[in-house]
Amino acid sequence: MASGEAFPSSSLQADNLIHVFWDEGMLKHDTGTGVFDTGMDPGFLDVLEKHPENADRVKNILSILKRGPISPFISWHHGRLALISELLSFHTQEYVNELIEADRNGGKEICGGTFLNPGSWDATLLAAGTTLSAMQHIIDGHGKFAYALVRPPGHHAQPTQADGYCFLNNAGLAVQLALDSGCRKVAVLDIDVHYGNGTADGFYRSDKVLTISLHMNHGSWGPSHPQSGTIDELGEGVGFGYNLNIPLPNGTGDEGYGYAVQHLVVPAIEKFEPDMMVLVVGQDSSAVSALSYCSSMFCIL
Repeated sequence: MASGEAFPSSSLQADNLIHVFWDEGMLKHDTGTGVFDTGMDPGFLDVLEKHPENADRVKNILSILKRGPISPFISWHHGRLALISELLSFHTQEYVNELIEADRNGGKEICGGTFLNPGSWDATLLAAGTTLSAMQHIIDGHGKFAYALVRPPGHHAQPTQADGYCFLNNAGLAVQLALDSGCRKVAVLDIDVHYGNGTADGFYRSDKVLTISLHMNHGSWGPSHPQSGTIDELGEGVGFGYNLNIPLPNGTGDEGYGYAVQHLVVPAIEKFEPDMMVLVVGQDSSAVSALSYCSSMFCIL
């Protein structure tokens, strides 16, 4: 649902702008409080923590984009709800039905720390639809760079299940839209501190999508996240060799990230020669994030 806010516009040429897609309805995804991400109240704490994936993070990014030094170079666009039919380009009907049913029943914890609460499903559809709008904007030739500022996040969501605070794979939906619109090849670069396992899984058997993930060397964390993110997860079938995992040691900083990008990421993308790039920009690779042990600061690519 569009917020109705009148966003400021820029007089710069469209190709020189960052086209930001956003809808305040995504703030209605309330992940609650508890001990870290458990939603549990042990009964003896005066103050419960906000869930790590909460609306405050996005509010701060929004304020930076609106009032920070890059604000003159931003063109603002409203998001939209995704259609259920659009979700089926990446997710199975059975899984989508599971989410719809959970919403009808007032919500549930889909998997560890991943809460679908009242208001969450509409926010999830907004995140997916807003990302699709950003991709369509580029496909239609209205700019060179679009940034979908969305929550809930999506890169852990696999075609058949939720994972790691993610319900729908926004990046995966955007990649599939690009392919369906005529792009021959798409490269995905994921710099979240955790492995972009859901996006990788969705295209694991495809030679049309190169998935690259730089992440902390954390391994699998259970049934919702069976992938390990190790270097030997290379893809399967015709997709073998089209998934590049770059697990980084704890404490890796800007220099380490830069080295990995220069010597691994750039050569791989240049060899692949994609028509489109999708950047999955996580925030938890910051040194101050409770979810990571890396020290690279968050940036918008």
